[in-house]
Amino acid sequence: MPLVANSNLPAFERLKQNGETVLPRDLALRQDIREMHIGLLNMMPDAALSATERQFFRLIGESNQIAQFYMHPFTLPQLPRSAEGRAHIERYYETFDQIKNEGLDALIVTGANVSQPNLSLEAFWQPLIEVIDWAYANVTSTLCSCLTTHAVMEFRYRQKRRPLGFKRWGVFAHRVVDRKHPLTVGVNTRFDVPHSRFNGITRERFEEAGLHVLVESEQAGSHLAVSEDGFRLVFFQGHPEYDTISLLKEYKREVLRFARRERDDYPPFPDNYFSAIHQAILEEYHDRLRHALDRKLTLPEMPEQLIAPSLDNTWHDTAEAVINNWIGTVYQVTHHDRRLPFKEGLDPSNPLGLHW
Repeated sequence: MPLVANSNLPAFERLKQNGETVLPRDLALRQDIREMHIGLLNMMPDAALSATERQFFRLIGESNQIAQFYMHPFTLPQLPRSAEGRAHIERYYETFDQIKNEGLDALIVTGANVSQPNLSLEAFWQPLIEVIDWAYANVTSTLCSCLTTHAVMEFRYRQKRRPLGFKRWGVFAHRVVDRKHPLTVGVNTRFDVPHSRFNGITRERFEEAGLHVLVESEQAGSHLAVSEDGFRLVFFQGHPEYDTISLLKEYKREVLRFARRERDDYPPFPDNYFSAIHQAILEEYHDRLRHALDRKLTLPEMPEQLIAPSLDNTWHDTAEAVINNWIGTVYQVTHHDRRLPFKEGLDPSNPLGLHW
């Protein structure tokens, strides 16, 4: 069922332009269809703020559950923002106090950029703990993405992420290791997921914390795991929400960092993402860029237009299936009353009755 444009957030119009179904709020109010209210704690930096909105909104809107989806973006004031970023948030985002007052059916928490050697030194650390603790007590399920997975594993389960010694970057093959869990029922048993990270939580550390790994990769490690009750907390280490061109844009950012002397080495290609033709085009661009840098000439533009139209997306359909299962299970647990965190009569420590 569709997203409801419950604010003037530009992401809704962009999604409509891309073919997604978005209902005007006044039309949605005239339909007798159950509402689901889903929060998005968006901690991404300004450059990725709007793209992250669209990516997660799209996945929610593509769910086939019988509901209208109201999205509630908010962020943490402790995160550094430009004047433009603050203006966007003040105009379109809600506050955490508003979120707590109105309640949610489900919550998504994005990753964030870090600047400190330890996560506990980041300005968002204590505010994030407050959000997660509130959601654990009041929201049916919270989906933690990438860095938030690492933070929650540390402050809630005392399991610290470990540096990989390199950047795990690219698109990696994964397999479902538990086909009976509600999040993986009907999902392709093998599928791809993008990753972009320098640190990781191993399967052993998830299991030491009493958590259950559902999806993993021989190369990239564990991707999808759930809390001990089977559903209250859902953990992603990869980025199934990524657009087809997300890794291309990230590669371009790293190339520009090299051009500005912000990194010493030229960035390698993301694994399993660019074709041989793409790599040849980018290697030629690399030569032209170095030539311009050596001679202090105007830097050439990266030939994105020669690459983007032929990039493959081998992850979105499965990401959509997993999110559909997640939303469907939230719906089942909360369908008596959307403001109740758990369906009446179910054990709140194990609302789905799951056993391993």
